[in-house]
Amino acid sequence: MNFFLAGYAYAKGDVLFDPSIDIEDAEITWNSGLVAYARSVGLLGNSGKIAVLLPYAFLDGSGRVEGEFAERKVNGLADPQIRLSYNIFGAPALGFEEFRSYRQDTIVGVNLLVTVPLGQYDSDRLINIGTNRWSFRPQVGVSKATGPWTLEGSLEVTFYTDNTDFFGGNTRSQEPIYGGQVHIIRQSRRGIWGSADATYYTGGQSSLNGVEKSDLQKNWRFGATLALPVSPRNSIKLFGSTGLFARTGTDFDTIGLVWQYRWGGGM
Repeated sequence: MNFFLAGYAYAKGDVLFDPSIDIEDAEITWNSGLVAYARSVGLLGNSGKIAVLLPYAFLDGSGRVEGEFAERKVNGLADPQIRLSYNIFGAPALGFEEFRSYRQDTIVGVNLLVTVPLGQYDSDRLINIGTNRWSFRPQVGVSKATGPWTLEGSLEVTFYTDNTDFFGGNTRSQEPIYGGQVHIIRQSRRGIWGSADATYYTGGQSSLNGVEKSDLQKNWRFGATLALPVSPRNSIKLFGSTGLFARTGTDFDTIGLVWQYRWGGGM
């Protein structure tokens, strides 16, 4: 089965695609659009998915850099992402008619998210949309369904390559960021579902030319998601999140909307 997605998200606050950049009193507004393609696949009898995401963003922000006020307005391509997912237990690869009668119990899955440094980037500017570095985020998760309720949890770690063309001609490195997520999902018979979401992550201390900075991250975020089927092939998803506690940056609010169209798979 194939999926095409198009979406929009709005975020405001201390929000950056690269959260370890040293900006004080940041007040940034993001307006971003997204198109994506995903395809479900079968491998060794189990189900998986391949997805490619292409975001575009408009940034309008200000803050203090080394005590001096600075502001910037810019738009451009954000770093594309590739996600590979595979269920190692509890979610066999099924045809469409078989899937209609499938009932979830316990699922264990893994995925890998790769961020490709193709976004807008100017080394003469501190605030950019792109990050000018690769990142790799492996994740393992468990999903357990009971009646109309589903409880999900996952653990992840994000690894970064060095940015060798950082602001001022410097090289910036960053330690891995470790995180976990929990989702409580309620589904109705009409295909509507909603979830309450919580995320915690820590780590990510950065260094400039080998000199460590005091920017260790310890952050909590909470959010909610609501999915509404429009037709057998179309659905809409609404989402929002806010920062509850942020030791370093990433204290922002965001809301968004995604439309999904699906085809193939014997529908």
